[in-house]
Amino acid sequence: MTRAQDIAAHLTEVRQQVADAATRAGRSAESVRLVAVSKKMPAEDVRAALAAGQLDFGENYAQELRDKRAVFESAGAVTGALPRWHYIGPLQRNKVKFLAGQVALIHSVADVDILEEIDRRAEAAGADQDCLVQVNVAGEAQKSGAAVAAVPGLLDAFARSRRARCVGLMLIPPFDADQEQTRRHFATLRALRDREGAVARPRVALHELSMGMSGDFAAAITEGATLVRVGTAIFGARVTG
Repeated sequence: MTRAQDIAAHLTEVRQQVADAATRAGRSAESVRLVAVSKKMPAEDVRAALAAGQLDFGENYAQELRDKRAVFESAGAVTGALPRWHYIGPLQRNKVKFLAGQVALIHSVADVDILEEIDRRAEAAGADQDCLVQVNVAGEAQKSGAAVAAVPGLLDAFARSRRARCVGLMLIPPFDADQEQTRRHFATLRALRDREGAVARPRVALHELSMGMSGDFAAAITEGATLVRVGTAIFGARVTG
């Protein structure tokens, strides 16, 4: 089996698992979008997944995303298909220039400073930029994300934006072998989304929940995930170094 065939087979398996989890939760498979996490994987792997029908790809490093995007845009006229890029990693202010107005969705807005830079860069590019607020539900010091108490103020800042829009919330839960513990974090994010989504704000419409990765996406779907970020189950172990 070639590498491309292997990726296509894994994609088929993951898609079925996503559909099965959605069915068990009483939802349609179409209500959950799979984001194939391609960080540290070569452009050839993205191309193989794209050929197998995968459109959404997640990257953790702004410059790596920029470089992969350039590869596909230079070949876009030939292939006729372009990835829909998601930025899912921690975001520094000096990296926003590689993303704002250039990607489908930024999942990891964690503070007003980053939001303002996204808004400024998107306006300069003449494009709207959809974003998610990353929430550090468990308050882990080593992880990015806004504290739960800070989320309303950050959403208020989105309401004052010119080009940035918030379309949902994102979570990376603490690692826990107990899936029920992880599921509680997903449920907390959903409840926060529902509560803040009931507040009318310009440029804020919280219809997305980005939560769940290779090891726990079924639990996330049960709790309402609309975007699941899966890398290892599709591409295998990542290149290191």
